[in-house]
Amino acid sequence: QVQLVESGGGLVQAGESLTLSCAASGRHFSVYALGWFRQAPGKEREFVAAVSWDGGSTHYADSVKGRFTISRDNYKNTLYLQMNSLKPEDTAAYYCAKCRTGNYRDCSGDYWGQGTQVTVSS
Repeated sequence: QVQLVESGGGLVQAGESLTLSCAASGRHFSVYALGWFRQAPGKEREFVAAVSWDGGSTHYADSVKGRFTISRDNYKNTLYLQMNSLKPEDTAAYYCAKCRTGNYRDCSGDYWGQGTQVTVSS
């Protein structure tokens, strides 16, 4: 079992930055690939970014590549998403998830946090 709790969401203006955190509890955190997903109102949940178990490899959606950075600290059992140059279209609820398999390049979540809201005003 893995429990995930996101924090760090908020209201920012376009062009500003925000960092999301995801605190994990449960066994064997450091062996899992982890990911961030988001869901805007009226849209399906979409993949944002994922990181390998050791933090050494990452994978991003094209829409955030070059603006967002995913990272993890296995000593603190925490996953991060640094978001720069935010755009109004980044407005969504953001969720962290444990990837179902160890393949960070094909991450589908099997354990989810409750989400944190990010709103970007123009």
